Amino acid sequence: MIKKQNLIDMEGIVTESLPNAMFRACLDNGCQVLTHISGRIRRSYIRILPGDRVRAELSPYDLAKGRIIYRLKNKQTSTTQ
Repeated sequence: MIKKQNLIDMEGIVTESLPNAMFRACLDNGCQVLTHISGRIRRSYIRILPGDRVRAELSPYDLAKGRIIYRLKNKQTSTTQ
């Protein structure tokens, strides 16, 4: 799969689940964006819930909308003393 050159990759946290597989995400830089799920995630039945950390692609022409391309795994905290 060829990656497009002019897209901006950002990480953030999903804050709200909306109808039609749309999500509102708060990016690491503090911006709120409206995102939808990429086709590959949709085909793989990966479930996105509020609170999940995701990677999103943004177009430089419209920074208010984006596409979720990856759901990051939660880091396990070790409780060993």
